[in-house]
Amino acid sequence: MQKSHIEIMMKKLMILLLIGSSLASCVSRKKIVYFQDLEKQQGLLEDIQNSFKIQPNDLISIVVSAYNMDTVKPFNLMDARESGALQQPYLTAEDGTIDFPVLGKLKVAGLTRSELSAMLIERISEYVISPIVTLRVLNFKISILGEVNSPGTYSADGERLTIPEAIGMAGDLSIYGKRDNILVIRDNGGKREYKYLNMLDSDILNSPYYYLKQNDVLYIEPNNAQIQGASFNRNTTVYISVASLLLSVLVLVFK
Repeated sequence: MQKSHIEIMMKKLMILLLIGSSLASCVSRKKIVYFQDLEKQQGLLEDIQNSFKIQPNDLISIVVSAYNMDTVKPFNLMDARESGALQQPYLTAEDGTIDFPVLGKLKVAGLTRSELSAMLIERISEYVISPIVTLRVLNFKISILGEVNSPGTYSADGERLTIPEAIGMAGDLSIYGKRDNILVIRDNGGKREYKYLNMLDSDILNSPYYYLKQNDVLYIEPNNAQIQGASFNRNTTVYISVASLLLSVLVLVFK
C-alpha cells in the first residue's frame, strides 16, 4: 500500500516536471540576440554622424584658452565670489541663447558642439590670436524604465549616447524585456515624439533615434510571457529542480 502511494506521488512529480520543463524551456535566439543581421551594415557605424544638438535648458561649460592666457580672461565666465575664481557654466535660455562675455547674447540652441566651438573661435579670433575653445554639455541625462536590471535616470559625459550604451548603463535588459519593441520618448521643441525600435535588427543603426538626446526616455516593454505570467513565480525553475532531485531520490530508495 505504501509502495503504491509512493508510485502515485512519483507519477505526479513526473507530470510536474514535464509541465515545468515546457514553461522553463529555452527562449529562441531570434528573440534575444541583438543586431542579428549586422553583416548587412558593415562600416555603417563609422559613417554615422553625431546628431546631438544643444537645446534650451542645457548647462554648457565653455572654456577659452590661448598661448597668452591674459588675453582670454575677458571671455571666460568666472565666479568672483569664489576664492579660486571657478569657471561657471552657461545655462541655455528658453529662447536658445546664452549671454557670453564680450560677445553678448548668442543663439546656441540647434547647434552641435563642434558648430558652436567653430562659431566662438571665429568670433573670439577678432580679439585674440589663435584662441582654443573647450566645450562640454554638463547635464546630459536620460531615463530608462521597464524591463531593465537597474531602471532609473542616468547622466552621461560627452555629447552623445547610443541606445546600447544607455541600456548598458541600466545593466542591460532583463530576460523578460521585449527586445523588438523598445520605445523612445523625446521632447523635440515642446512636441512629444514616440518611436518604437527593434534591437534585433541592425537597421536600428540608421535610425535618428539611435543616438539619444537630452531628457530622452527609454521604456522597455515586458514580453508576452512576462505579462501573461505576472503572477507566475520566477523561482519555478528552482522548485522544478528540487522536485527533480526528490524524484531521483525516491527512485533510488524504492527501486
